[in-house]
Amino acid sequence: MAGPIASMGAPAAGTATRDQGSYRPALSLLASLFFMWGFITVINNTLLPHLRSVFDLDYTQTTLIESVWFIAYFVASIPAAKLIERIGYQRALVVGLGIMALGTLGMVLASHQVSYAITLTALFVIASGITLLQVAANPYVAVVGPPETAPARLNLVQAFNSFGTTLAPLFGGYLILGRSASGNVAAGATLSPAERLADAQSVQLPYLIVAAILVVLAVVIARFPLPAIGAGGATKRAAKAERAGLSLWRHRNLVFGVPAIFIYLIAEIGVSNLFINFVSQPEIGNLTHTEASRYLFLLWGGMMVGRFVGSYLMQGRSAETVLAGAAIAAFTVMLVATFATGPLAMWALISVGLFHAVMFPTIFTLGIRGLGPLTEEGAGLLIMAIAGGSLVVVQGWAADRFGLQHSFLITAACELYVLFFALWGSRPGRGASDRA
Repeated sequence: MAGPIASMGAPAAGTATRDQGSYRPALSLLASLFFMWGFITVINNTLLPHLRSVFDLDYTQTTLIESVWFIAYFVASIPAAKLIERIGYQRALVVGLGIMALGTLGMVLASHQVSYAITLTALFVIASGITLLQVAANPYVAVVGPPETAPARLNLVQAFNSFGTTLAPLFGGYLILGRSASGNVAAGATLSPAERLADAQSVQLPYLIVAAILVVLAVVIARFPLPAIGAGGATKRAAKAERAGLSLWRHRNLVFGVPAIFIYLIAEIGVSNLFINFVSQPEIGNLTHTEASRYLFLLWGGMMVGRFVGSYLMQGRSAETVLAGAAIAAFTVMLVATFATGPLAMWALISVGLFHAVMFPTIFTLGIRGLGPLTEEGAGLLIMAIAGGSLVVVQGWAADRFGLQHSFLITAACELYVLFFALWGSRPGRGASDRA
């Protein structure tokens, strides 16, 4: 592909490393973006059981909502890259926030029309805006400092993303599930048409609040003196010449890193999207959806804690070692969640957040390690792989046919691929030495 940030080549990375202090204000502002897209993404976790009741959906139709969200990452990545190249990094961030605000207003329209189709469209628009932010911010953080500390640095900034994901279930649980009939009845209860209409309209206030925050953040970023990264035409020409004759496919860490991101997203999104339905079951937690959303807060809170801990551990241990340990632990607790019952199964599923925490940022930084002038293209492929979250519909299909609890065997299998990547797939291939 054309590369997610055409103006951020290897020469720019070197400049950033030599003058790291000048980028700290920019990184602080970017942390707010990580927070917001994490917050908005996880609102979906409280939204899905709500929409399941409003539209009377089965698990396949429910998870299709999240699949549409992650398909946007695949569809929007290349257009996002071209837009960043055309209008620049800072303006692209403002546009991305504007697209997200437009999508949140679409959710208000969907609530008026009680329309499943408009809901899917609005969520696709929001996710497209997030893609534009993701496709630039992750590689920016990865190259802004010394390469050897990139995994720790991205884990640290991603902790602010997890802070947003931690608060979102409380926000959604109170303003969506807490104010709706579906959020306060026993699992499996049937709502009357009047209750469905009232529940559909309960999303208006939270999405209006989110839209207002996005507009304010867009104004702040538009006025912020964000450092230009390698914007000069000479830098672009040099990077293009340097890339000539090089191949991404000679970098084993990238070749196996792209499916690692794709497969990890299936695991993360499957757990978070089906969490409320899982712990609400009588044989697991016997909770209402509103009560279950408070435990979802602990799942995402564990991811926030895990990223801070992971960033600390990587100061003295290799990123590969930390990633392998997390994969083994995640596989173990997912087996417990699949075959145990009651509080043990519930707390096992909650605890997986601690171990999922380091996976995305660590896989990402290991995946682009040693790419040099190919960093932009490699980062773009890794961001496109976030579309793996769209295959959560497969777990929805499995839940409908084999039971919700046994569908988490898919998650356990995903953890094994992450372990493979940590132990072998993340090693740089011939391309890294060739580049030198």
